[in-house]
Amino acid sequence: MDEKKMEKNTMEANYTDGDTFFSCHVELANKSISGKWKILILFRLSLHEFIRYSELRKELGSISEKMLSNQLKELENDGLVNRNVYPVVPPKVEYSLTESGKGIIPVIVALRNFGCFLKHRNGETNY
Repeated sequence: MDEKKMEKNTMEANYTDGDTFFSCHVELANKSISGKWKILILFRLSLHEFIRYSELRKELGSISEKMLSNQLKELENDGLVNRNVYPVVPPKVEYSLTESGKGIIPVIVALRNFGCFLKHRNGETNY
């Protein structure tokens, strides 16, 4: 997309999503993926067709149960994550990306690649 079209696309009229006001598309996208853990959760989910809560928590490391639960609920409410509950004892819950959630993965991969660049630029290894 050339710069003029992108500028026009990002400067369209203001709009709302529920009670929230957005002045551009980047703000709307940021709402869905902002926070310390959401991008990492989405990336980890992209590595699996589906994953159980406990497995996801192990992969994320230092995230608390409350934080993971809250972040997953927000991602589900934003339509980026599916939550599938199986009627068994003990409860079995699996998470996966929705089609919308899969749409953000190329952006997250680009961020990962940029992180690799930062790590290796000029031979620096302090990241």
